Amino acid sequence: MTKKKIILSFAALAISFGAMSQARVGVKGGWNLSSISVNSDGSVDKDKSLSGFNIGVIADFPLVPSILSFQPGVFYTTKGSKLTSGDPNNSASVYRKYTTSPSYIEIPLNFVGKIPIGEDTRLFAGIGPYFAFGVAGKNKVISSLGGVTTTTETNIKWDDDTPFNSGDANQGYDKYKRFDYGGNLMAGVETHGLILSAQYGLGLAKINSGSDNGSNDKNKNRTFSLSAGFLF
Repeated sequence: MTKKKIILSFAALAISFGAMSQARVGVKGGWNLSSISVNSDGSVDKDKSLSGFNIGVIADFPLVPSILSFQPGVFYTTKGSKLTSGDPNNSASVYRKYTTSPSYIEIPLNFVGKIPIGEDTRLFAGIGPYFAFGVAGKNKVISSLGGVTTTTETNIKWDDDTPFNSGDANQGYDKYKRFDYGGNLMAGVETHGLILSAQYGLGLAKINSGSDNGSNDKNKNRTFSLSAGFLF
């Protein structure tokens, strides 16, 4: 190896360690508006959207200082959807409201580009994959007839259909796949460490256990989020 290559290698290492030394960690959380795709093209019915939340920690590793960063994180996030049938104002008919609200531990791996617009203030946009693991959640059904209302609530059942257990025998259409994955698009502003962002999560895996029909994009998580956080 020539002296020039040795010098360039040490320079690259120095830049890498310098960037790592500028790494920051922070907290972030906010509001989710989630749904589950119902059409073959992966679109949703906005009337079936469900409010929830996300909360977690993030890190910011500068790849090109002040311009490009790698931002991994770990979040607890709720997803799901709702469905109604019947007329709630007609006591002569049955009205039902069904809500499913799975919760996940989600790991986003975003690459974020930044545009400086002022003193320690930047606009940013990011893209990256996410991987999620189902940990909790409930299915709830509210039925009304003749002024009498009944409520049924059950815990979501999970199979073990993960990348580490593809031969899982614990499958069934009354269960959700524990493992989910997809992609994120995000945009926002960072000023003096404060982060305000909007994000859209596009699930790529069908969530129901045993559901592997690749001919359509039904039955996949869709999540819009508004979040605030702080990087230290």
